[in-house]
Amino acid sequence: MRITWEQASARRTERQYLRAPAPPGTPVAEVAGALLGAHAQVLSAAELSVGLRAEGMTRADVRAALWEDRTLVRTFGPRGTVHLLPTAELPFWTAALTAIPSGASPFPPDVRLGAERAAQVVAAIGAALDGTTLTLDELGEEVVARTGPWAGDRVMPAFQDMWPRRRQVMHRAGRSGALCFGPDRGRKVTYTRPPHFDPLPSADQALATLVRHYLRAYGPAAPRHFARWAAAPGAWSDRLFASLAASGEIERADFEGEPAWLAAGDTDFPADPASVLRGIRLLPYFDAYGIAAQPRERFFPGPAYERALARGQAGDYPLLLVDGVVAGVWHQRRRGSRTTVTVEPLGRLTARQERELGERAERVGEVLEARAELAIGKVMVGPHA
Repeated sequence: MRITWEQASARRTERQYLRAPAPPGTPVAEVAGALLGAHAQVLSAAELSVGLRAEGMTRADVRAALWEDRTLVRTFGPRGTVHLLPTAELPFWTAALTAIPSGASPFPPDVRLGAERAAQVVAAIGAALDGTTLTLDELGEEVVARTGPWAGDRVMPAFQDMWPRRRQVMHRAGRSGALCFGPDRGRKVTYTRPPHFDPLPSADQALATLVRHYLRAYGPAAPRHFARWAAAPGAWSDRLFASLAASGEIERADFEGEPAWLAAGDTDFPADPASVLRGIRLLPYFDAYGIAAQPRERFFPGPAYERALARGQAGDYPLLLVDGVVAGVWHQRRRGSRTTVTVEPLGRLTARQERELGERAERVGEVLEARAELAIGKVMVGPHA
């Protein structure tokens, strides 16, 4: 099967609710699941990522799903970064993420946690958070009480300070399901446990599920694309895809003259890609689509590759899309009940496109529960740190 960039991009656009938003009443978790999680290091960016993709949805709906319904959890997801993940999908996410090989510890032997002690800290985190919500300091005290003073030794250099040894495995505790974020307590971050679930018992089954979800959202893709998205070793991803191909879980396709893969049987593509891609779209910081869309040079053509990426890293700038590719950057600044949306196009927009841009900016304001004012001009804010 031969697939063009336009076909692949159009299908991704449809499946990401970027052609048309999900209808009113669509569960927040369903939208987040379609993205394979919304990057939530900055929660307002995740609220925009999800809210922009569903008609009438606002940040209040996303927060209700997180803190009231608990159909979403904010935890450590792919690449070890904070994501909003559907609670119902935690069985495969946790089993798959813990099965992805990680690199060697960056810490010297006298600082790092060995496998046995790391497991003790993760278990202690889960036990301490069972049925309660704790700040980072409160959690640290509980972990030290359950393990030993070695877990609290301040030996990790970080931000002109020294962090306790136990913090080396916070992301591992999140990936395993022992921890997720709770609502902030004033200015303090809190942690709790997700609603009860049982991880899939088989790592192979979980990884196959994750790859199928990834290919349905962002395929066709090569193993190197998955490796980059998951922060996994390239050779390991090659072996994983070869194994899934041998078992019939995925099937091969020609993607712009290069070998790539689709989930088995998932071979439908829009008949008129140009009509799907046509239009203006705004993606916030760290939007999943901007991070996962490959090949990157096709999604960030020409000057967009220099302007909208930070040293080749996607996600550090909010993106203006014109007809399915990056064509500028933008920034929003909130002041009280108003937010100014400043958009920097890399080329001239038509009158129709400017009108549509105004509508998109207005929708950004609606999601953030603010009145949006559009300004077209140079974005003076640098990449997100």
